[in-house]
Amino acid sequence: MKPIAIVSLASLRAGAAAVTAATAAAQARESGTVARWSVEAILALYGLPFMDLMFRAQEVHRQHFNSNEVQLSTLLSIKTGGCAEDCGYCPQSAHFETGVEASKLMPLEEVVAAANAAKAQGATRFCMGAAWRSPKERDMERVSAMIREVKALGMETCVTLGMLNADQANGLKEAGLDYYNHNLDTAPEFYERIISTRTYQDRLDTLTHVRDAGIHVCCGGIVGLGESREQRAGLIAQLANLDPYPESVPINNLVQVDGTPLAGTAPIDPFEFVRTIAVARITMPQTMVRLSAGREAMHESMQALCFLAGANSVFYGDKLLTTANPQSQRDQALFARLGMRTSGQAA
Repeated sequence: MKPIAIVSLASLRAGAAAVTAATAAAQARESGTVARWSVEAILALYGLPFMDLMFRAQEVHRQHFNSNEVQLSTLLSIKTGGCAEDCGYCPQSAHFETGVEASKLMPLEEVVAAANAAKAQGATRFCMGAAWRSPKERDMERVSAMIREVKALGMETCVTLGMLNADQANGLKEAGLDYYNHNLDTAPEFYERIISTRTYQDRLDTLTHVRDAGIHVCCGGIVGLGESREQRAGLIAQLANLDPYPESVPINNLVQVDGTPLAGTAPIDPFEFVRTIAVARITMPQTMVRLSAGREAMHESMQALCFLAGANSVFYGDKLLTTANPQSQRDQALFARLGMRTSGQAA
């Protein structure tokens, strides 16, 4: 006779408490009441049995989204390398020898051609990234022209240019920008181990300027930096407690690049990554949770679990700035096997 597994009363109570906290916070947000997610409440979600967490995330996901639909975004590096920041994960930093050479801002016609190609492959949002600490005024009009031209193709536009002041954010809004990406990267208490050339408050200030300008916020972070589960929960708490929380939340799995300080960091457990997707979905029910950097190394079964956990957006194409990304044909084959369709695709 096989032994009978006994579930402790303490574990049942912990699971019930996590679900109760998640439900209460979600109901408070839906009613317009500001409810702060504590790190403790988020850790309780992380601590749920894996299947219970998946079930809870799917419940939340299905309340707000088509469970079998995924939105496609393409990211183009319009200015690569030579960045003055010292982000420990980034091969584009001028502080590290990674083999990435600095380039000038791409010509407008090349950007438009790339956007047309992305649209032809099914992308509905075109994201443009420049390796700057913050853009100079002479660059703003050229980037604004890119935004206007991509917008004219009928695509949503997103840029990530580093830190912005209020005038720059307003200028991007006037150009028609839909989304601005500016990630928090990690929890406040872990941040100084990753970057020293700007503060956490600098990032929050840029997000405030973007919100005040009326631009949607794309803001997430990176896991696998060597942070603890509590620090991952701290990142999610920061994101979920923004008022309002971001419309898009990219979750990146560290891509280790030789020459960067974080090369050689122990990788995050795959199930822990999936848990992070689920916790993001539960704490930010109406956001687009995006699988971003690191997807190239994910097995298809892991990606499927991420979709089950509530991810409903991916970066699509051959590269994410300077790192590889699953090719379009492979992605389409996976979506077909899972019975998923892309946004805008007929049922």
